[in-house]
Amino acid sequence: MLWSGKPYYTWNHYLREIFGEKVAKVSLDVGFTCPNRVEGRGGCIYCSPRGSGDCAGSRLLSISQQFAEQREAIARKWPGVNKYIAYFQAYTNTLAPREDLERLYREALGQEGIVGLSISTRPDCLPPGVLTLLEELNKETLIWLELGLQSSHDQTLGYIQRGHTYRQFVAAVKALQQRGIRVCAHIILGLPGEGREMMRQTARRLAELKVEGVKVHALHIVKDTKLADFYQAGLATPPTRADYITWVVDTLELLPPETVVHRLTGDAPREILLAPKWILEKWAVIHGIAGEFAQRNTWQGKSYS
Repeated sequence: MLWSGKPYYTWNHYLREIFGEKVAKVSLDVGFTCPNRVEGRGGCIYCSPRGSGDCAGSRLLSISQQFAEQREAIARKWPGVNKYIAYFQAYTNTLAPREDLERLYREALGQEGIVGLSISTRPDCLPPGVLTLLEELNKETLIWLELGLQSSHDQTLGYIQRGHTYRQFVAAVKALQQRGIRVCAHIILGLPGEGREMMRQTARRLAELKVEGVKVHALHIVKDTKLADFYQAGLATPPTRADYITWVVDTLELLPPETVVHRLTGDAPREILLAPKWILEKWAVIHGIAGEFAQRNTWQGKSYS
């Protein structure tokens, strides 16, 4: 089973199926915060001061200005691309009154070439009014709701200070799916205290929920985070590249073949990354994952049932 020659269902393949051409993501920072910080918990232990939006545009600029800047960068990287997904990336992008959210989402949709929205948020930040708004927009354009999970184990969620439970994640997924809204779950492989079987269990649980998409990240450590303090004190160890490659293939084997793989590895700006440095070698990681698939003679969904 191959998707554009790959043994997993890539985001690029999915978008080409819909639009017939390459579509690029434009990452935005529109000035939100996160309740996990506001309520005094200090945020997730791994989250950067920019709310994991280090590669997004500047919140000092308008949506149209951010879009214009990033469109120029995309044109240099992928000449000829003229369709885009507006990605509300930094912090919690449903944390505002419905009318404010609608104004921002529609401003993004009004940019030339935008064909959909991808909205990053938390499972505990989806009140009824926001769900209704997403349902309405989903009838007009392509909507993906990117929902941070990281792990399905409450012990881990407590340690990394996520501020929500797995049960809350399940409730959010079901509420979104009942409204026809596509869910992309974010998970982190290599979290403190988690072994290979615990990570496989998270994959099985996502498979049971039939989430429409998944983003896979390696645990990495950036400056000015609690995780950085743990790392410098010898209390946290990032995964090796070899282990991460093994865990990624474990995960994808267990997911349904129709689950879209939005990302196989994350990264961080070089100037704030402490460890592991190998995540900066993105293509080497992706080639390593392809090699592991070939060595096992496996593919996404092979172990799904």
